[in-house]
Amino acid sequence: MYLIVVGAGDIGTPLVELATAGGNEVVVIERDEERAERASRQYDCLVINDDATSKETLQDAGADRADALISTTDQDAANIMVCLLAQELSIPNVVSVVHNPEHMSVFEQIGVNTMQNPQSLIAEYLYRAVSRPSIVDFMHIGEEAEVFEITVGSDAPIANMTLREADEADLLGGQTLIVAIERNGEGEPITPRGNTRIEPGDLLTVYSGIGAVPDVTDVFGHAEDAD
Repeated sequence: MYLIVVGAGDIGTPLVELATAGGNEVVVIERDEERAERASRQYDCLVINDDATSKETLQDAGADRADALISTTDQDAANIMVCLLAQELSIPNVVSVVHNPEHMSVFEQIGVNTMQNPQSLIAEYLYRAVSRPSIVDFMHIGEEAEVFEITVGSDAPIANMTLREADEADLLGGQTLIVAIERNGEGEPITPRGNTRIEPGDLLTVYSGIGAVPDVTDVFGHAEDAD
């Protein structure tokens, strides 16, 4: 891809590192001179020390051939302006960080793909790590639904049962679906079928329409999550 990254701060810098390591052609726009100079030293990419809220700057960055633009500045107003200009310049894929949740609707109205403030996401992951230790990883889908990874405990109600048996025992509600199984950390994930047996120690990828609530995680042997 030809990618324009606006901002070389705490969010933009690791993004540039990932993008350049992936073999993409990256242009960074950073108005702070010190950050711009640091990015130019560290990464194999073009760095423009200028204001991305100027159409001319985006044109200098090659907006006419860019596949995507990601705006990562710490100001929502600046990100909105950059995204509007990017759309005016017909950049196909425009993405922005949103710091204030109250501004999310503005980005949605102008048709920009968004990502919530990463600091808030990190805080949520840290809180989940101590309050719900059985959840290895998770992702919100809509208001309540979640996809999460969880390890099957040795005394879990579902342990050593097939999915068909678990369904007959009413252990998996209509809004809970086991999507994949990783066993012993080896090989490809198992795609579960009705006769697939769940074993203690299995790492399951689970979809739950009501989220990773205790009534759901208890089935996998993690009653401590109810505390």
